[in-house]
Amino acid sequence: MKIAVFSIPDITLGKHNVKDSRLDEVDKITKAKKKTYVQVDLVGEDAALEADALLVLSDARTDLILKDLEFVETRLSRAEEEQEKILLNKLKVVLEKEEFIFKAGLTNEEKQVLSRYGLLTDRPIIVAQKEELADIANLLSRALKESGFISFFTTGDKETRAWLIRHGATAWEASGVIHSDIQKGFIRAEIISFTDFIQAGGETQAKQQGKMRLEQKDCVMQDADLVNFRFNK
Repeated sequence: MKIAVFSIPDITLGKHNVKDSRLDEVDKITKAKKKTYVQVDLVGEDAALEADALLVLSDARTDLILKDLEFVETRLSRAEEEQEKILLNKLKVVLEKEEFIFKAGLTNEEKQVLSRYGLLTDRPIIVAQKEELADIANLLSRALKESGFISFFTTGDKETRAWLIRHGATAWEASGVIHSDIQKGFIRAEIISFTDFIQAGGETQAKQQGKMRLEQKDCVMQDADLVNFRFNK
């Protein structure tokens, strides 16, 4: 996942681990040789259009809105098709209220048209307070949640690892995050909720207590689920 950072020199660009206390709890039980957190890639504002989300300080949020508003007004003055004019006027109203486009409740068709414009606020915007910069780990964790992402975990002797997926992703989609071969050969997902895993004291105990669920491709993943994917190799 990429997050573009706008005018925050205190934040170092590059890859950052997003520490997760829940993964730490799982690792204490399984004692794997390796523990791997989710990573996010913080990029500069010049790469904003490639980013999944933007991070900006509260006193600079208006700058993003004004940039989009300038584009929309210019485009509107040149638009010829009525449908495009309707969409641009809708965006103009949103921006003039100092709101972000990604919260405008656009239809899928409108979003498809929007993707051609290269606007900034059509993706999640994380507005940070200056005092939050003292704890980047917490700020990035909030950024993931507000951008619509959750994590699922895999664990074993070799590694305990967190994987990033979008909220609402299915088990089949989650399996592809690990490896395309797992997704292609998907048979089922063996899932234990985080709470059940911790309360039982591990995978074996959770299974003995009947806490493991066998799920099909269309099962919607929940935050912090522990998963083992069965697949044809």
